[in-house]
Amino acid sequence: MKINLQGKNLEITSAIHDYVVEKVTNLGKLLTEIEKNRGEVFVRFNVSKTTNHHKAGEVFEADCSINIKGEDFHSKMVMEDLYQAIDAVKESLFNEIERSKDRKQTLFKRGASSVKKMMKGLSKRNPFTSKY
Repeated sequence: MKINLQGKNLEITSAIHDYVVEKVTNLGKLLTEIEKNRGEVFVRFNVSKTTNHHKAGEVFEADCSINIKGEDFHSKMVMEDLYQAIDAVKESLFNEIERSKDRKQTLFKRGASSVKKMMKGLSKRNPFTSKY
């Protein structure tokens, strides 16, 4: 897994860097499982301050893109606290990746059961062409 961390209008301190790496490695449990099966995982994480003249309100932005062998997952949050924005991005990406993984498993099981019915003679529908 390759992690690229960038900052805009904001200095990346060691505390921010460690926090982002910790959150990405928490995602890493899910990503390493995917990485074993499919290949390389690239993570691009951007943290920024939206404006320099505002001191209150939603001024911190966290933006993360994950590329897993051709599939892109993206999340972006703007909040009052940088660490809350990073947490929200992590949760959003975790849910998106899980949903994608579950969808693929469901489609595979549905197709396999359809082939099984066709082989047993219970269904005349061809699962590959969806024709009877």
